[in-house]
Amino acid sequence: MTDIRSMSMEELEELVLFMGEKKFRAKQIYKWLHKELADDYEAMSDLSKNLRGELLKSCPLYGVREIKRLSSAKDGTVKYLFALHDDNVIESVLMRYKHGNSVCISSQVGCNMGCRFCASTVDGCVRSLTASEMLAQVYAIQKDCGERVSNVVVMGSGEPLDNYEALLRFIRMISDENGLNISQRNLTVSTCGLVPKIRELADEKLQITLAISLHAPNDEKRRELMPVAKVYSLDELMEACRYYFDRTGRRVTFEYALVAGSNDSDEDASQLTALLKGLGAHVNLIPVNPVTESGLKRPGIKSCEHFRDMLLKHHVNATIRRELGSDVNAACGQLRRSHLGG
Repeated sequence: MTDIRSMSMEELEELVLFMGEKKFRAKQIYKWLHKELADDYEAMSDLSKNLRGELLKSCPLYGVREIKRLSSAKDGTVKYLFALHDDNVIESVLMRYKHGNSVCISSQVGCNMGCRFCASTVDGCVRSLTASEMLAQVYAIQKDCGERVSNVVVMGSGEPLDNYEALLRFIRMISDENGLNISQRNLTVSTCGLVPKIRELADEKLQITLAISLHAPNDEKRRELMPVAKVYSLDELMEACRYYFDRTGRRVTFEYALVAGSNDSDEDASQLTALLKGLGAHVNLIPVNPVTESGLKRPGIKSCEHFRDMLLKHHVNATIRRELGSDVNAACGQLRRSHLGG
């Protein structure tokens, strides 16, 4: 079966020509799928009945099916649990800001990276998502809320750079002027630091924001929290980040989960400022979310503010991430894990 929603315009043109149709039909189909967000061929009123029938037979539309939704009473954040066509389950989040609606999507069912503080990785990775399944999360949420999505963060379950080809296809399609046309500057991709893929991504010269899950100021502590650190050292990672900045002109941001008694000391702050020197970096400080299996403890707000102030004092841009959806399991993997009985 053909995954038509993952097809580029050029691939669609080849498909309709193969089906004996005129080339312009591809643009009509693409518009229905990616601008009108149609979920069935019957809605495509300017296509002939025969063509709609042929598409239905050979190109099923794989979307997502909402199975649970939790809305935050605190801040309007909405957490979605979606089922895929094979009944695997993923999660996505709608976050409302003054500057517009932001959606956080998953790139895999589960995750293989093994980071201690993350619920997504507890049961490993079942499979990677297709570009159409990544798009479908954004489309379903935009239709559900009835408002335009202006920012997308690929920071839900999964390691996006471990699903590299589908990620690239997703980025190009979500920013396509024939679709939702979301600016690449409003797209953020988070990675735990797959160095060769960061370099590969840099060579694509996209205008997205790259966010690195750092979480420690030295190799020893990072290896305790993140298995990927056993493969790529911080020196290698920082070199790749500099390469990314040089190739794209886009500043790299760093995610740093603060863990009480582990990576939140004054010495940790000093080492972090030395590590990021000259990068013009921005650091998002995230008080760690409690995950039963990890045993990690969350620091108090005063401790978080002190750590932030230490960074600012040494001219490293840092903010404590505004916590959204804490009352609806909005952190990565929490809702899916509870649904699966974890």
